[in-house]
Amino acid sequence: MSQEENAEIPHEDEEPPRREPVFNIAPAVVAIAGACVAIHLVSAHLLSTSAYIWLIENFAFIPIRYSGAYPFTLAWIVSPVLYSLLHGGYAHLIINMIWLAAFGSPLANRIGTRRFLLFWTATALGAVALHYALHSGEAVPLVGASGAISGMMGAAARFAFRIDRKRDKPAFAGEVLAIPRVLSSRPAVTFLAVWFAINFATGLGFDASGMSAQIAWEAHIGGFLVGFFAIRLFDRPSLAYL
Repeated sequence: MSQEENAEIPHEDEEPPRREPVFNIAPAVVAIAGACVAIHLVSAHLLSTSAYIWLIENFAFIPIRYSGAYPFTLAWIVSPVLYSLLHGGYAHLIINMIWLAAFGSPLANRIGTRRFLLFWTATALGAVALHYALHSGEAVPLVGASGAISGMMGAAARFAFRIDRKRDKPAFAGEVLAIPRVLSSRPAVTFLAVWFAINFATGLGFDASGMSAQIAWEAHIGGFLVGFFAIRLFDRPSLAYL
């Protein structure tokens, strides 16, 4: 047997090259996305009209519920978080799930499942807090994961969107940057400028689709600010930065 032929035969103790999975989404993100999809499928296709109204009344965030004119119920406690699992239509759901996969997976891989779920809760609450501050007397239900996902975008900016793709599970890399360092990063500043411009333009009614009245831009900003300023509280304390 020639040396060339022998070189082509792999040794028994050699491991075959590892293939990267086509979809490498963090389990916590899969769980949240699965809950959002399942709830929407059930509410859109299986619930009666009265049952759907009950779902929205009890699990969507309705600002006027907290005016003092309505009796205290369990919805008073759970709706400021569970509204984030409800969606108004398939377009709303699909767009949010795409952004959730893009920003949620590297964050969940970075901070772990428990911290990620706490982060989701905090940013969902931050989103409704700002929305409530500006619409406290309104009865229009607020639904959707956009506020919490905006929080993930805020967290991503604190990493200047650096992702370590060498590990089995790609995650945001490096330390959480101080705000002056974020503002000195061209990609981060560009993203922040475009993101805030779009949301403020939507709030002012400059939306070519005519859907601006249905977009809770205030909730987006509330969630983003919590993610941007509070990510250090959710980061793993003893992480070895690369």
